[in-house]
Amino acid sequence: MNKTILSVKDLSIVFGGLSAVSDFNCELQEGELVGLIGPNGAGKTTVFNILSGLYTPTTGRITFWDRKRLARTISGKSPAQLNHLGIARTFQNIRLFNNLSVEDNVRIALHSSREESPLDALFRTTRFHIDEQGMREKTGGLLQLFHIEHKKFELARNLPYGEQRKLEIVRALAANPRLLLLDEPAAGMNPQETRELMELVSFIRRQFHLTILLIEHDMHMVMAICERLIVLDYGRIIAEGPPTEVRSNPAVVKAYLGNEAVGE
Repeated sequence: MNKTILSVKDLSIVFGGLSAVSDFNCELQEGELVGLIGPNGAGKTTVFNILSGLYTPTTGRITFWDRKRLARTISGKSPAQLNHLGIARTFQNIRLFNNLSVEDNVRIALHSSREESPLDALFRTTRFHIDEQGMREKTGGLLQLFHIEHKKFELARNLPYGEQRKLEIVRALAANPRLLLLDEPAAGMNPQETRELMELVSFIRRQFHLTILLIEHDMHMVMAICERLIVLDYGRIIAEGPPTEVRSNPAVVKAYLGNEAVGE
């Protein structure tokens, strides 16, 4: 039986008197792969920014079950705090450290799990060296798992676009999340790269036993890999359910294609 990992109740956020998201409610179960879709400007990234701590909601309550299965109210917590609890995300616009190596991009994400004290780092104690070795091994393992270990010394900016996307996801996974938020991972990809990404997302879910919430405009990808869809329009949920049901929902068709699509 699946267990709830994230519960969002009556979430709203207002900017300058304008409501960007209104009465957003959802529950994610452990191991689910759910798509959050909608037309441009529907409020999808705003929801992600709230869930990842970049925005504080005006109203509503967000509960997250952490690695110890403890229920925590996370509304208003910082991105660093949420990352420590087990929530990681990627961005529509790739945000790598372009002038650092592939290896260092991943190692940075591991620093929140380090156990040595500042004094250990200052005096290069045994604990510091043990921690350093553990980070190198974990980084190497992740790069090998995703077949980019041969590029670990290359600068991130020199990777092909598809591999930069992959590296951003690997960096998110280095934080050992329970919930992974993917913000338009297929943006800017060609069809071959998108197919590879679909395989990668499915592999990640199986390999790391993750819950994944995905924003994506590529409907072929969404329909192929998501079990459930949540559809936003003007900041409100207009439909929710399996992809086959959502695809034929008149409100969804109208939101994407206009009144003519539903005969009005």
